[in-house]
Amino acid sequence: MDKELEDLSVRVGAALLERKSMLACAESCTGGWVAEVVTATGGSSQWFERGYVSYSNAAKQELLGVKADTLRQDGAVSEAVVREMAAGALRRSHAQAALAISGVAGPSGGSPGKPVGTVCFAWVLQGGAPTAETKHFPGDREAVRKQSVVHALQGLLRKLAEASTNIDASS
Repeated sequence: MDKELEDLSVRVGAALLERKSMLACAESCTGGWVAEVVTATGGSSQWFERGYVSYSNAAKQELLGVKADTLRQDGAVSEAVVREMAAGALRRSHAQAALAISGVAGPSGGSPGKPVGTVCFAWVLQGGAPTAETKHFPGDREAVRKQSVVHALQGLLRKLAEASTNIDASS
């Protein structure tokens, strides 16, 4: 596996173990790549709970509880949808942390408002509200997907670090 992905996975696992937490992933354009990366790490069964590949809108609704109205109003590649994906992954699993990804990896499928390389992310920890952001990545389909996996894991590390800082500050 790619060294950057391997290192990120190890760091995510350590951060989750420190919090005694497990991860659930809801992936669309990455097709389970985050789940593949984390399960390639030895010992990940201690901190990875499950992954959902919800490529179609129907899968997003059926597996994760994304509302049809949200999909209709905002589109599958939107912060509103990934927030619902992340919240659904958390709610429908035994995990305490979840991430979600939906994007336009290309080479087609883009639009003026959401060109190829547009990817939306969300992260949520048990007891909190999902946070989301949109990124625009350069490159071909493979490059967009890999950058998405990296960004999702880096974002999870930031979310876990922020939560730890908040816990430490309130102690």
